[in-house]
Amino acid sequence: MIKSMTGFASLTRDDEAVTIAVTIRAVNHRYLDLQLRVPQSVAALEPRLRALVQQRVARGRVEVSVTIQPRRVPALEVELNETFLDALGVALERARARGVVSGALTPGDLLRFPQALSIREKTAEEGNAADGALAGKVEDAVAAALDDLDAMRAREGTYLRADLDARRQQLASWYERVATAAAAGLEILQTRLVERVRELRADALADEAAVAQEIARFVGRSDITEEVVRFRGHLDHWQSLSDGPEPCGRKLDFLLQEMNREVNTTASKAEGPAVSELIVALKAELEKMREQVQNVE
Repeated sequence: MIKSMTGFASLTRDDEAVTIAVTIRAVNHRYLDLQLRVPQSVAALEPRLRALVQQRVARGRVEVSVTIQPRRVPALEVELNETFLDALGVALERARARGVVSGALTPGDLLRFPQALSIREKTAEEGNAADGALAGKVEDAVAAALDDLDAMRAREGTYLRADLDARRQQLASWYERVATAAAAGLEILQTRLVERVRELRADALADEAAVAQEIARFVGRSDITEEVVRFRGHLDHWQSLSDGPEPCGRKLDFLLQEMNREVNTTASKAEGPAVSELIVALKAELEKMREQVQNVE
């Protein structure tokens, strides 16, 4: 399946407790490079989010950013440090006995002592349940954003597929022309060589059998039948990969390397009119396809 590696998705989920915002950016990369940024409050969720992305994205540089904005005022808990107050009371009694201070301790006096009171958010079981619900909401939001990202990458993939299919067909057409021209050139070469053998028969010193063997080897080296069969096979394999359900970018890149190798071998062996010109066109088209395949997942 041809799917683009580039894409963008952004969504926001609101409820009575929090606002969750998820942004995902994906660009080209040889392998999967995942950058994940989540608030500390849901840091334990990071392994699950990574697994979620890896299930949906095969390769590319993917940046996932999650922000959480509470909408509800957190419940607070105020705790009195009784040990400190007991010690403070004893000290004040001694101070009163000496006439240093007088009167009772007021709430305002307590607030002057940071050790007297502890103020923090509630950490009761209800809070733990809320944290579990928040993790589920974050995971659902990331999954929805991945759906949007996947839809965008698939949509761009259809354009890549159309372009690459057109270029594949052009490759097939040009290579068939090379095969036809090379076959015609081989026939011309064989004819010339046969005539040369006939001329050598008049030379008593010439070893006709040895000359014939050398001609046969030369003709064999000029035959591109194997290259034609392999190139056609690569084109068929390309089609099956494009039609299949799995990401195929790396396999298509490998196929292009193999096709380029066959074209180089063909260039060194083929004879015939216009072969060189067609080889240049084939190599240029393969390079354009290679650049385009760098965008395929």
